Amino acid sequence: MKRILNLLFLPLLCLTLVGTLPASASTDARAPDVLVRDVTNEVLEIVRADKAIQSGDTKRVIELVDAKVLPHFDFRRMTMLAVGRDWRQASPEQQTRLVDAFRTLLVRTYSNALTQYRDQRIEFRPSRFGSADTRVQVRTEVIQAGAQPVGIDYMLEKSEQGWKVFDVIVAGVSLVTNYRSSFGQEISRGGIDGLIRSLEERNRSLADQHGLQHEAGGPSA
Repeated sequence: MKRILNLLFLPLLCLTLVGTLPASASTDARAPDVLVRDVTNEVLEIVRADKAIQSGDTKRVIELVDAKVLPHFDFRRMTMLAVGRDWRQASPEQQTRLVDAFRTLLVRTYSNALTQYRDQRIEFRPSRFGSADTRVQVRTEVIQAGAQPVGIDYMLEKSEQGWKVFDVIVAGVSLVTNYRSSFGQEISRGGIDGLIRSLEERNRSLADQHGLQHEAGGPSA
C-alpha cells in the first residue's frame, strides 16, 4: 500500500506546469484528458532536467507544488470527502484548519516522492465523456521497469475557474476514501479537534524530517 500511495506524486507532476501557463489556458477549449496529456509530457521533461529535484531538494519541490499545483486542486472538496459525514460537525474555523492541514499533509508526504522520479513512463488510456460533462475521469497508467503497470485516474470537475482535481484513484484506491478510514478513527477518539491536532502534529513531524519551517496549519491558498 505504501508503494502504491507514494505514486500519488504523479498527479502533482501532471498538473505542475498548468500553473506556468497563461491564465486563459486554465479555461481553454481543450478536453481535460488532452490537457492532462499535454501538461504531463511537458512537465516530465522539466523534472528530468531539474538538478535540484533530482538531488533530493524537498524544499524546492514543496515550493514548486505550493506555487504551481495547489490552485488546480479543490482541497476543500477533497477534505470534505475524506472527513465524510463528520464534516457537518465542524465549525467554519475547524473546517478551514482541516483543509489547511490536509493540504499541507498531502504536499509534504508526496513532494519527497517527486524527488525520486527517474524513468517512469505515462500512458494515457481512452477517456469517455461528452462535451457537456462537468465531471470527468481521466485515466492514465504508470509504466515502471521491473514492476507491474499502475493505473492512476484523475477525477476532475469543471467550475467557473476551470477544471479542478477533487480525487485521485491509484490502482483502484481512492485518495479521499483511503484517508476517510483513518480520519474517522481520529474523530472517534478525539472529535474534530483531535483530527486537527493529529494532522498538524504529522505536518510538524514531516517538517522536522525535511528541515522545513514549522507551520500550524498549511500553506496559504
